[in-house]
Amino acid sequence: MPKGKVSFISKEQLFEMLENEEPLTLVEVLPEERYRSGHLPKAITIPLQELEARAAALLPDRAAPIVVYCSSFLCTASTGAARLLQSMGYIAVRDYKGGKEDWTKAGLPLVTE
Repeated sequence: MPKGKVSFISKEQLFEMLENEEPLTLVEVLPEERYRSGHLPKAITIPLQELEARAAALLPDRAAPIVVYCSSFLCTASTGAARLLQSMGYIAVRDYKGGKEDWTKAGLPLVTE
């Protein structure tokens, strides 16, 4: 994958991966209070501002599949997170650009803490 090029994943592809229990780490990059108010199933929270400091501890395998997301197609946090992770040597990062808004508009549930 060329440096700086972000790969995107659709809601359908992500849903299929989750349903099939494929190995992936799903990361919400919004502030933690937004995560607690509702997040995609099986997601962890690493706010974008903390990503660089916390990635090595929470995402130790730089070859493992990672999907980042934020609030909607208009939110740029997930694309920024994908680029940051790529610059840190992560090689299987994808951006679910539609985020929570796209997920819930399709009638799919969010998980609350």
